[in-house]
Amino acid sequence: MGPADASTTDGTDSTAVPTIGVEEEFILVDRSTGHPVGRNREVAEAAARRGVRLDLELTTCQVEIATSACSTSRQVLAELRQLRSVVSAAAHEVGVGVIATGVPPTVPDAFPITDTERYRRIGEHFGMLAHEQGISGCHIHVGVVDRDVAVGVSNHLRRRLPVLLALSANSAIYRDADTGHASWRSVLWNRWPASGPPPHLRSRQHFEQLVDMFVSSGAILDDHMVYWDIRPSDHLPTVEVRIGDVQQSAADAAALATIVRALVMTATVDLAAGRAAPEIDAAVLSAALWKAAHDGIDGDGIDVLTQRPAAARDMAAGLIDDIDPSLGTLGDRDQITQYVARLARHGNGATRQRAQFSAHTRGSAVVEAAMRAFTE
Repeated sequence: MGPADASTTDGTDSTAVPTIGVEEEFILVDRSTGHPVGRNREVAEAAARRGVRLDLELTTCQVEIATSACSTSRQVLAELRQLRSVVSAAAHEVGVGVIATGVPPTVPDAFPITDTERYRRIGEHFGMLAHEQGISGCHIHVGVVDRDVAVGVSNHLRRRLPVLLALSANSAIYRDADTGHASWRSVLWNRWPASGPPPHLRSRQHFEQLVDMFVSSGAILDDHMVYWDIRPSDHLPTVEVRIGDVQQSAADAAALATIVRALVMTATVDLAAGRAAPEIDAAVLSAALWKAAHDGIDGDGIDVLTQRPAAARDMAAGLIDDIDPSLGTLGDRDQITQYVARLARHGNGATRQRAQFSAHTRGSAVVEAAMRAFTE
């Protein structure tokens, strides 16, 4: 396996199983205090000596990995485990720890900006938004034929965003406190101008007009700052699903990616059959996403189709039922059955963080557990 680079992701035709690539952002921490540390260049250099290229994130306490364009879920899991192992070894060489949490459980006053031309521009333009940006997500690319299909898939997946957020929530502890939210990352993330759920897009042209408006107005600096929870990629033949917190383990990340790929496959079938995506009211979707960020998988959510409360676990089970034909095509039913069983036994990342924080009442205990879980 060569250096991980999602830019190798290929498209697919409507009758084929699509390729899939996963990007994960990680936080570098002091092994003693648990505080984030700005050592990303050193860790990236140590990883490069091991044959893996890491991307530098906006803040100096973060690095990012990316798988290749994978054809199977087993390949995704194998690459994530191998890449995490390299990151862990590189961090150990530098003398720091690494964790996969949506936000750092213990936090300094502000995060230093990585010294690149683009990141300096972002820091200067967005001020404190950039300096409070030390948050980590899991971004999943699924191959599609073209941008028109990506726009159509985006419309079909809008209603699934709250359930995906509830499943993936992994950022309950921040600044040595329980935030009261399962995904505090998503709350912080939604302060950016082109973030949150995308609108129901009328066409590819509508999407491109909105991007042009964002850039020409100065609301964002370039196309890549369209940070919607789902977006047609700005540089790949993929649809990119960005709703999730980074996952505590590679197994959970691979399972989340498998669910997203099956959702995209199901939506592609619906598009080919001429089935229109439901036009979910933006206010309903916003409320449902806030509820998912707050309650995670352990509480109630909002069914955006009925606009009524529903248990998050019941909605997750309904989603799995809906994508069962695609899971069968992929040969991934067993993987997702095991993932659901793990959720039933242990909850998701946010559930585990809260249990650790409750037992020790300090964010550093959550960091210690996350360091142990990183390469499980």
